[in-house]
Amino acid sequence: MAGNNAKDIRMQIPKGTIVAIADGEILDLFRNVGEGDALQLVAEPNAAVSTDNMGSGGRHHSSAANPSDSQQDEDSFAAGIVAVLNKRVLDGEIAHLLIIAAPRTLGELRKHYHKALSAVLVGELAKDLTGHAVADIETIIAAD
Repeated sequence: MAGNNAKDIRMQIPKGTIVAIADGEILDLFRNVGEGDALQLVAEPNAAVSTDNMGSGGRHHSSAANPSDSQQDEDSFAAGIVAVLNKRVLDGEIAHLLIIAAPRTLGELRKHYHKALSAVLVGELAKDLTGHAVADIETIIAAD
């Protein structure tokens, strides 16, 4: 695949697409209600994200060779995010998905994608947009 996927994202965000914006502590969900190329995001109810036994570190404990407790918490949260998204995709609640996450979080998210989630993924952006205003998010997505 060519490296221009991010440039094509704006054209690939169908009406109804769920936009998940995440970092290691926050998950915000939006739905695109815009027509055609006009991206218009509305907030969706946020899901409860479980972090029980989800981190990529599994049973590892902090030490000089392992991530800090804080990093393990963020990785566990990322795994919990994907668990929520995987379930919604498998339950038929998400037909199109755009994931925008802080670069390290995005890497952790990818480790947990179900093949069904990968199939509905319209794109990914490695950006930390948590806490941004919806209008700013729409502008940033359109510019990428």
